[in-house]
Amino acid sequence: MTDPDERAKLRDLEDRINALKAPKEVKAHTDEHYSQAHLAWRMVIELVAGLLIGFGIGYGLDHLLGTLPIFLVLFTLLGLAAGIKVMIRSAQEIQQTTEAEEAAGKPPPGGSDVRVKDGD
Repeated sequence: MTDPDERAKLRDLEDRINALKAPKEVKAHTDEHYSQAHLAWRMVIELVAGLLIGFGIGYGLDHLLGTLPIFLVLFTLLGLAAGIKVMIRSAQEIQQTTEAEEAAGKPPPGGSDVRVKDGD
């Protein structure tokens, strides 16, 4: 016969094995992919918007004042700089969110390569 301590150890071991065998909820791979695509498109749109706004202001000033395309070039470059600055700020915001989720013990969004089944 076994001692009560050994029976308790065996029950504890069986409970741990059953807990590990229990099905775990797996996040779908496509959700992660779309979240990363969303972030990439956000950054691209911010850059293009800065360029277009700068281009529009420069073109409008050149047309209004009848000057050479000096304002067009100047404001397009300023729009590019503003777009890059906004992109950097967005990247820092995403990084802070990811670090906060990692500190809380949550998996980072889109950072996992867990697949639901083969071929995903």
